[in-house]
Order: sequence, then structure tokens, then C-alpha cells
Amino acid sequence: MSKTIKLRVTDDVYKMIETAADGHRRNLSDFVEFATLQYLTSATYVSDTEMELILNDAELVANLKQGLEDIKKGDYTEI
Repeated sequence: MSKTIKLRVTDDVYKMIETAADGHRRNLSDFVEFATLQYLTSATYVSDTEMELILNDAELVANLKQGLEDIKKGDYTEI
């Protein structure tokens, strides 16, 4: 079942949404739904519990830090 929501945005943001909707040949409502789904399915979320587990894994944190250092040094291979 569809739900109706109210969304308050500035005039500038409204114009951006309107322009994007026109570019996608969608009405505003369809575009907002489309853009929201695109964002939600492409973003990665980690719950507080998951983040706590990650941060408490000393070996994982050390490996991630080493990986960042390797990237800064250019010590990596793109595949």
C-alpha cells in the first residue's frame, strides 16, 4: 500500500529535484522514490552493534590500518 509523505526542502533543493526529475522523464513523486531507492540500495550501513564488533577486532583493525598505509605509499596492485 502506498504511503504519502511530506517533505520540506529549500527552493534550491526543490529546483534540483525538479530538474533531475525532468531529466529522467519522471514526475517529482516518482523521482524522489527512485532517487531514494538508488541511494538506499547503493549505500552500506553498519549497525552500532556491528561497528562495535569490527572495532573490537584488533587483528581486523590492524589489517585495515596497514591497508590504508599501503595505499598512501602506492604499495598496491589494481586488478
